[in-house]
Amino acid sequence: MFRLATIRRQLPLVSFLALSVAVVGIQGFAASPPNVVLILADDLGWGDLGCYGAKDIRTPHLDRLAREGVRFTQFYANGPECSPTRAALLTGRYHQRVGGLECAIGISGVGRYDDAIRLAATHDLGLPASEATLPRLLQDAGYATALSGKWHLGYEDKFSPLRHGFDPAFYCLGGGMDYFHHREDPPTRSPVLRLNGAAVRRRGYATDLFADEAVRWIQTNTARAGAKPFFLYLPFTAPHSPYQAPDEEQSAPLPADSPRWQQGKAPPQVYAAMIERMDEAIGRVLKALEGTGQATNTLVIFASDNGGTASARSCGLRDIKSSTFEGGIRVPCIARWSGVLPAGVEYLHPAATFDLTVSIAHAAGVKAPAGQPFDGIDILRSALRGEAPPARTLFWRGRRGQRTWHAVREGALKLVARADGARREEYLFDLALDPGEQTNLLSERPADATRLRTALALWEVDVKPGR
Repeated sequence: MFRLATIRRQLPLVSFLALSVAVVGIQGFAASPPNVVLILADDLGWGDLGCYGAKDIRTPHLDRLAREGVRFTQFYANGPECSPTRAALLTGRYHQRVGGLECAIGISGVGRYDDAIRLAATHDLGLPASEATLPRLLQDAGYATALSGKWHLGYEDKFSPLRHGFDPAFYCLGGGMDYFHHREDPPTRSPVLRLNGAAVRRRGYATDLFADEAVRWIQTNTARAGAKPFFLYLPFTAPHSPYQAPDEEQSAPLPADSPRWQQGKAPPQVYAAMIERMDEAIGRVLKALEGTGQATNTLVIFASDNGGTASARSCGLRDIKSSTFEGGIRVPCIARWSGVLPAGVEYLHPAATFDLTVSIAHAAGVKAPAGQPFDGIDILRSALRGEAPPARTLFWRGRRGQRTWHAVREGALKLVARADGARREEYLFDLALDPGEQTNLLSERPADATRLRTALALWEVDVKPGR
């Protein structure tokens, strides 16, 4: 845990005075609402950045962001796969409340477990427009909003980003696509690049195209007379499969039988090149903020949608994407808000994706509507004050086919359960002593396990979807 006194010692007097003024602003929201740039990586592992320990991947722009802001060391994705986390990010709520979004939506809108299959059969698999989303709340509060990147929250037009408060929206529909020819994974290999809901073709590496669009929008929006504060959502597809480095363009789309489509089997140098290109793209976005004079009034947040695949760099965490062990859900997260958040500090407390939603909403002065309260908490306020957040229990549930993963974290204790048909495995860990989850304490601490199971059961009743 860090304290405000520690922050004070680390900052020069001028910076600390600015921080003191900013505290009044963020607590009372008397200051002008900030711009927000929310950046998401896809399948990025906890140890895949230089500032998180990577030795063979160069990420100078994200490393700089960490030096100038807050680096979260126990940050979790709300889901062990991408669509779940993205739903939690946009709503600020457990994605289980929506229904059907407990694993990644399949190619062309396929459901991958019973509830998702049921909704897909009636063309209802996606994030409904009836859900209150952060971009719509911000848009209603006077923000200009834009999306450039991966959507993956429904293929039907009724789930379009335009129906959730994004205008404009340049995006790919699904989970993965050829980085150069912008066709979805086999077997369909359908063109999935969209601009405001319409199919569009553009030549270029997807990571570059998404950054190009973001930079243009920042420059155009800020050049307007009486420009509004803005919210830019920039979810990259990198380093999700197919594994293609930026210098590997071919005249034809990647063959359906190419091993590059297979998650977790990236050539190490290609995987590193994909992340490095994403870092370069982020650098261009940060430069655009500086060039338009917006850097000092912009909250920039970076995170990943779930843990890394087997292609991610080893970081001592157990397992990979799709599981609720630490390697499947613990991800990097960085937040910079110059003059408001302290620079160069670590936030050591557990936090999750939907906490970013609440933090952004509070910074912008907007509230969740009646009937759809946020499940997350404001972690930026906690980081600013140098205080621990309120005590709480965090929950996970991910489903695919007959397999269900659960996890519960209370303090340093974490219960993990995996059910696959009739087979069930359960584990209890003390993450303070065993962050690699190697020692199962289930038999030694039965009372703790029972308490966490009970909490999980009550949570599952609470988040039961209504559709």
